[in-house]
Amino acid sequence: MNLKDCYNFNDFRKLAKKRLPSPIFHYIDGGADDEKTLKRNTDSFDDCDLIPNILASVGKPDLSTTVFGKKIDMPIFLSPTAMQRLYHHEGDKASARAAEKFGTFYSMSTMANNTIEEVADISSGPKLFQLYVHKDQSITDDLIDRCRVSGFNGMCLTVDTLVAGNRERDHRTGFTTPPKLTLQSLMSFAMKPEWVFNYFTHKKFELSNVKNKTDKGTNISKSVIEYINEQYDPAMNWKDAEYCVKRWNGPFALKGVMSVEDAKRAIDIGCTAIMISNHGGRQLDGSRSPFDQVNAIREAVGDKLEIILDGGVRRGTHVLKALAAGATACSFGKMFLFALSAGGQPGVERLLQNMHDEINRNMVLMGCKTLKELDMSKLIYRK
Repeated sequence: MNLKDCYNFNDFRKLAKKRLPSPIFHYIDGGADDEKTLKRNTDSFDDCDLIPNILASVGKPDLSTTVFGKKIDMPIFLSPTAMQRLYHHEGDKASARAAEKFGTFYSMSTMANNTIEEVADISSGPKLFQLYVHKDQSITDDLIDRCRVSGFNGMCLTVDTLVAGNRERDHRTGFTTPPKLTLQSLMSFAMKPEWVFNYFTHKKFELSNVKNKTDKGTNISKSVIEYINEQYDPAMNWKDAEYCVKRWNGPFALKGVMSVEDAKRAIDIGCTAIMISNHGGRQLDGSRSPFDQVNAIREAVGDKLEIILDGGVRRGTHVLKALAAGATACSFGKMFLFALSAGGQPGVERLLQNMHDEINRNMVLMGCKTLKELDMSKLIYRK
């Protein structure tokens, strides 16, 4: 199996599993506790069906939308994901170049392995930065200011990771950042010699944007759970979020909003967008899926916020259902990380091309010329 055989999520996942050491594959693949929310994120799309209209003379549908003040060519983009250097040696650079080629957003995690400035230099496409509030406020301020100077277009503050979720697969596999060979993981790494060669012959693994502030996660191996619990501020509150909004002074989203009440409050502190997300089912197991919540939130906030549905998207039809229920766009992490692992930049490009083709084809089949024609009249929920 190789990249040309990858037509969907499961194909990319299968190829990624062949190429990644077990601890790294399971870090992408897993969720919190019993992983029920992880499963629900995708299963929720099956609770309703699309209703097409015929003879609509669609021609070539317009897939463009606007998020974070930028028009993008299709209503999907890459979610911010940490440590992409683990999945492919080109990491964030590969993802950013692929997103630019398809006219959509690349999103950088605070825990990226390239600096804000490095990615700004190699990509002129739209860019979003994912911020965490650190116990050391100087780290938070530094990240915001550097993104502004480097021309990032938007910022999102992750609000659902005050402490790390219970990711039991990581406990079992011994996953750390940077990777650390143990008796538990040695065989898994030894069975993936191509990954090992690329890891040790390319840029050193580091948390590039915070390495000057802390050695943890760069020179001192930590589990992700330990890193989150040591570095991020569990006492973060609405005043902290408002401070970040004002310091950034541009298009800003809260990532991890799941309730109507929090969506309304995001408007009050000056947010222009929210990302409805449960962190890919990796935090609070047993919580609602983003798709479960999107319509209620849209009805509550009207057109006062851009709404990005983040989580569970596997198909173009999932995107259409999300937009019909009220989302402005969708983002995904797990799916593109498997594509990155499977083939670097060409892998991400193949995924984005597949998704573009699915969305385009299904818009024609739905009888919709523009994304605005997707609304609740195009959905019917099963009893």
